[in-house]
Amino acid sequence: MAWVACSVALLSGCALPMDARRDAEFQERAPVSSRPVVRPTRSISSFSDSLMCMDHLLRDARLPTTLVTSKQIPDYSNRVAVATKEMVITAISQMSRLSNAFRYVDYEVDIARQDTVQNLTTILLNNNQMQLQRPALYLSGAIAFVDQNVISRRFDTGLSGPRIETGYSRSRNATIIGLEMHLGDFRTRTLIPGLDSANEVIVGNGGEGWDLAGRIGSYGVQFNVGRDYTQGTGGAVRTLVELATIELMGKWARVPYWQCLTLEQNHPDFQRQLRDWYDEGTPAVHQQLVRRSLVSRGYLGAADDAVPGSTPADPSPAFRAALARFQADQGMVVTGTVDFVTYERALRHFVELTSDGTLARVGWATTSAEPVAAAANVAAPMPAAFVPLGTPPAYGSAAPERTIDLQIENVLLDRTAFEVGEQVFLSATVSRASYLQCYLADATGTVIRLLPNQANTSGWVSAHQAVRIPDWMSPNPGFIMDAASPGTEGVACFAADADSMPRLPTALQGPPLKPIAGYRSLEKVNEAFAAALGTQGYTGNAIYWQVVPRRAAPSPAAPAAPAKKP
Repeated sequence: MAWVACSVALLSGCALPMDARRDAEFQERAPVSSRPVVRPTRSISSFSDSLMCMDHLLRDARLPTTLVTSKQIPDYSNRVAVATKEMVITAISQMSRLSNAFRYVDYEVDIARQDTVQNLTTILLNNNQMQLQRPALYLSGAIAFVDQNVISRRFDTGLSGPRIETGYSRSRNATIIGLEMHLGDFRTRTLIPGLDSANEVIVGNGGEGWDLAGRIGSYGVQFNVGRDYTQGTGGAVRTLVELATIELMGKWARVPYWQCLTLEQNHPDFQRQLRDWYDEGTPAVHQQLVRRSLVSRGYLGAADDAVPGSTPADPSPAFRAALARFQADQGMVVTGTVDFVTYERALRHFVELTSDGTLARVGWATTSAEPVAAAANVAAPMPAAFVPLGTPPAYGSAAPERTIDLQIENVLLDRTAFEVGEQVFLSATVSRASYLQCYLADATGTVIRLLPNQANTSGWVSAHQAVRIPDWMSPNPGFIMDAASPGTEGVACFAADADSMPRLPTALQGPPLKPIAGYRSLEKVNEAFAAALGTQGYTGNAIYWQVVPRRAAPSPAAPAAPAKKP
């Protein structure tokens, strides 16, 4: 009866409350244990590159900024609990970073969704202290249907004996999610015929498992192992939303949006294939492949991170700094380390879709960092290092991947001449995060610095983010830019990796929007940058236009003489 006594003692101990002090050493690990063990990553779908492609198409079309809003995008099936409207806003924002094609009007009238921003908006509107601009377009739609387990397949089998039992089971299911969206004219609250999108996507889940049970003597033993997968609905809906946004906005803007839907990166197996290649390599190979990509893009010099003892586990400071800048320019979560997301973003443009529909590497291998000869039908492979251009541009030559795009943004396209007193609007976009300075030279030889200024004191700008000169969307732009005297005017912008102001001549360090003594042309400013930073230390670009005299207003027509009586 010893086991009875042990059981009674055990039950008696369980009747007493536990002493939490005995768990103090265990509990103190809770703050650390509650932290995630995987770094966060940016949400990237199959159409992320297509959104960037649309941004460039809209930029080339030079469309004026259009205000857009949307209705709620409900899910009538109540099976996909995702923030679809927020995904629409994100897609519109990503296709407008460079082009400024669309701006979203964020105003909610649903009483159940009121918050501090909406309450303050209502108060300010009622007191005439705020004005809302009417959107030109609005998006509407809904998750039209979710057909669960449209097809399914199950398989179960088992074997039983006197002292052993075993079983195997496997199942697979497929679910279809449909999204319908439309584009409407806000002024008339009518849906525009033909501007609609109806797409569906398939998500699946499956699993398999083994069961084993038996007896050893008078004891029973049981084992159960299995594995399952479930494709999330969040990523599926984001894919449908981005596809619908590209189709609707592309049709409305009348740009060849279909060019952005045929990229290799849109292939559904693109990231899975990159992951397989990533798993085949070692950390050392991953780092060397990413390093080659950084060198070819100009983020890193061929010998910048040649530090003795540098390993993938402890890369050089120069490599980490260059990698962090690349991650920031690509819209990734900056970590300074080579993970799969960084590997994928660095090598995604060196993958092609072959004639048989499979993905193939271009100029690189998974198990070696050495360059690989490309096939005859493939473009040039990834270079081992950036080869400088033979003739550097007139306004600096810092890196092949850093460029400055300057454009005139006035409503009429291809403007090259303005009348005296007419306002001029420009935009500047850098391809890499940089410190940006812009200068204006008028026909009289007066040079002033436009950026940075009192309204925009920081010269740091993000990659692929258009900077408006002046900011016509801001109620306090800091300055306006009028065509002054007849002749040639221009604006030049200069971008560098660091704040270049302290290294410039004293005259160029003066206050903004004031004439700079000793400088009468943009070419002289460029020479000062070249002398201070070196021709490889910065990138620049300039744009010019003509100023013509204002045309005289037509004189009013003389009144007609009264008709004479016969």
